[in-house]
Amino acid sequence: MLNILPRGRGLDTIPDMSQAKTNVMRILDAHHVPYLTYSYIGTGAQTGADVAAAMHQNPAQVFKTLVTVARSGRNYVFMIPVCAELDLKRAAMAVGEKSVDMLKSRDLLPLTGYIHGGCSPIGMKKQFQTVVDSSAQNFTSIIFSAGRVGAQVQIAVSDLVRLVPLSFYDVVGSHC
Repeated sequence: MLNILPRGRGLDTIPDMSQAKTNVMRILDAHHVPYLTYSYIGTGAQTGADVAAAMHQNPAQVFKTLVTVARSGRNYVFMIPVCAELDLKRAAMAVGEKSVDMLKSRDLLPLTGYIHGGCSPIGMKKQFQTVVDSSAQNFTSIIFSAGRVGAQVQIAVSDLVRLVPLSFYDVVGSHC
């Protein structure tokens, strides 16, 4: 069983993280979802693997949120371990498209409300079909962006399923 602290109180390196709540944290609070918070501000972490290391967490359990656009013009969200790369062919198969490409960074903020490095599947401007790499099912909980660069949340996979309509599919070429 995961030992998650009560809502809004978690592990962090910023003094009084409650003063720096993100929309993701507020949504989790509103839905009474327990979560842990992590901050890697000031660690120099640049890559997903750096973030996992800065938080002293298993990189296979720390997920990044990627937004794609299909040839049809539809957008899709994929969550994969930070140490993996999205296999675009598998991703397209997962959503029933011929092909998908990564969304251009400049289009991310207007579409989702998030910037590169701070994108979360929770609290986007619009809810897109979301696919989580099947490796997430190996964990009771996963860690992902809290909606701001430098902030992460850890929630139970079962709570993520409750909050975000999603499916699980093997969408990475090789796992951590």
